[in-house]
Amino acid sequence: MDTVRTPDDRFVGLPDYDFEPHYVDIDDTEGGSLRAHYIDEGDPADPIVVLMHGEPSWCYLYRNVVGPLVDAGCRVIAPDLVGFGRSDKPTQQSDHTYARHVNWMTQVLIDHLNVNDAVMFGQDWGGLIGLRVVVAAPERFAALVMANTGLPTGHGRLSDAFLQWQTFARETASFPVGAIINGGCTSDLPAEVIAAYDAPFPDDAYTAGARVLPSLVPSSPDDPASADNIAAWEVLERFERPVATAFSDADPITAGGDAPFRSRIPGAAQAPHITIAGGGHFLQEDRPSEVAAAILQVVSR
Repeated sequence: MDTVRTPDDRFVGLPDYDFEPHYVDIDDTEGGSLRAHYIDEGDPADPIVVLMHGEPSWCYLYRNVVGPLVDAGCRVIAPDLVGFGRSDKPTQQSDHTYARHVNWMTQVLIDHLNVNDAVMFGQDWGGLIGLRVVVAAPERFAALVMANTGLPTGHGRLSDAFLQWQTFARETASFPVGAIINGGCTSDLPAEVIAAYDAPFPDDAYTAGARVLPSLVPSSPDDPASADNIAAWEVLERFERPVATAFSDADPITAGGDAPFRSRIPGAAQAPHITIAGGGHFLQEDRPSEVAAAILQVVSR
């Protein structure tokens, strides 16, 4: 598959982001390879927390969450999804499938980084992909924390607003990533932070993954990912390790999405569930301290 790689100079001088980049080469599933990026902070011997971002953000989203976790004695791994951040970017929307993104992140986290006894935090597509990584190797994860995310199977109708978002993301002539993220926050992001979210995407050739992921959310039982997500729920319905939720109160996209996790997963009965006040869809921007505290509640257990 054809790919592009964002020039390194696009990531120089980003505000509050001075993490050393780490890379791993993974199989692109077509006989080639992709370079995937991740940050890895803290003592390698400390308990692992995996932070999974969604669309159209990148691990920059966690810049104010990483420090409190490391200070509390955690090793923090935050990968960039393929097509995002400093990871390579397949240029065709058809190159991006739900199954491939799960495969790519499974290679990064399980095959290469060998995470074990880890806490998985997932938001937006970070949950949709992260949960599928978990069910591929549930013995590797000590606990889960889900925030503003879900694991849809295509049996519930998507909202008209989300369907419009799918069409906009896939077809619009201009896809202003930083402005989109700013619009998903309750706070107004500074111009330099908006620019940092734009940094991975010098032009539209880099945005295929960001544009198409909304359309890969299963919208009917005939969706290619529906059966895999149904199977994933069957594993989660036997998952007895702690499963916490930390949804925000100002995200109309995922409002109520914590209920299936709390009612269907046995481990949810032994974990704290909180609502983060004042957070929008990208609650890591609006309430990073509260996000870190929610994760640490689970780590401390």
